[in-house]
Amino acid sequence: MVYLPMCYLYGKRFVYDDAATDPTVVSLRSELYTADYDTIRWTKTRHYVADIDNYSPVHPLMEFLQNMLVYWEWFGGPLLRMVRKWGLSIALDYMKAEDLQTNFVDIGPVNKAMNMLVCWIDGKEHPDDPELADNFTRHVMRVPDYLWVAEDGMKMQGYNGSQCWDTSFAIQAIIESGMAAEFPECARRAYAFFERTQILSTEVSQASSAYLYESEPMRTKYYRHVSKGGWPFSTSAHGWPISDCTAEGLKSVLLLNKLSEVTEWSERPVMEDQRYYDACNVLLTLQNSDGGYATYENNRGYAWYEWLNPSEVFGDIMIDYSYVECTNASIGALATFHEAYPDHRTFEVTRAIARARQFLLDIQRPDGSWYGSWGCCFTYASWFGVEGLLHAGEPKNSAAIKKGCAFLLKHQNENGGWGEDFTSCFNKVYAKVIKLLNFN
Repeated sequence: MVYLPMCYLYGKRFVYDDAATDPTVVSLRSELYTADYDTIRWTKTRHYVADIDNYSPVHPLMEFLQNMLVYWEWFGGPLLRMVRKWGLSIALDYMKAEDLQTNFVDIGPVNKAMNMLVCWIDGKEHPDDPELADNFTRHVMRVPDYLWVAEDGMKMQGYNGSQCWDTSFAIQAIIESGMAAEFPECARRAYAFFERTQILSTEVSQASSAYLYESEPMRTKYYRHVSKGGWPFSTSAHGWPISDCTAEGLKSVLLLNKLSEVTEWSERPVMEDQRYYDACNVLLTLQNSDGGYATYENNRGYAWYEWLNPSEVFGDIMIDYSYVECTNASIGALATFHEAYPDHRTFEVTRAIARARQFLLDIQRPDGSWYGSWGCCFTYASWFGVEGLLHAGEPKNSAAIKKGCAFLLKHQNENGGWGEDFTSCFNKVYAKVIKLLNFN
């Protein structure tokens, strides 16, 4: 999603007309570069990267291909111009699809900003097209979704919020603590939020342009997984379902359905059974061949794709991998769904749970830990590994559960708590916090 607008802007050789005199641009050039901007020889800096940022060194194959593309730029001639024109049109089409499928929120702030710039360039080249002008206006209206004011000024978030994700855990905590009856209005409002946040499942969302892209031919063309019935990390308008967000959203609604405060609510929004079936379908179709669950889509490629990773600061990004966190959430949701709808796709649901359980067993390390990818790191991942196995029916006294508990006991700190140094994440070996804080 990020490289689409990047390749388009480069292919167009877009340059801001006032770049040399605009105070903001001049200030940024002075701040970002250690040498005078006009003296930098860009062809000589292609592979420059600070050691601290070189987390995932670019593979020699990718460096070779990048160098070869320079000669393609120099000597491609008419063939280059023909192929580039074709490639730019494809990139533009895919960006337009992303804009419409996400109601111009886009998957994140980086491609949001660049997609908006591309939309502006396209509109400038076709001034008589009212649709392009309207699209740019819709882009601008979505910018505040990413902005927030901190104590030291305006910031841009890495996502347009975590509303659905946070609500899922908050309401589950309230229910599991037995406090839902004390706060009936809270439970009802959470239920209403989940009802209107389920992706492409309400009249409003099905009337949007995003719904036109949910057909199988459109999903195939734009490499999109089924969205209808999923839940997002943030809002329905964002439009990207994620395995664990769908799982926690589904589980939350099913738990709310057990409360009389919700079921007897006279103004309760209707959620037909089919909407729960749709959520189940999203989870069943997101399971990978190894039994685990990734984030946005299935694992669609091979490990060698990482040789083509152009980003030094991110590793393992070329395909979507299975994670202990997403797998645990999906097991829990499918188990809760099976309890509520035991006759719906029974074999598929129970088989998915069994396969996911085996995946968790397969990736457990010899010391009893699991590697966590979305937090720090082995201590945190033990929550997901143990809970996922228990949701899947693993006996509490099984060898895997005992090993997981033994790992936690081994690494409990002197002050009774647990802590872990962030170097665990990139070294992939447990790292103890060097200095503990004691507030006694």
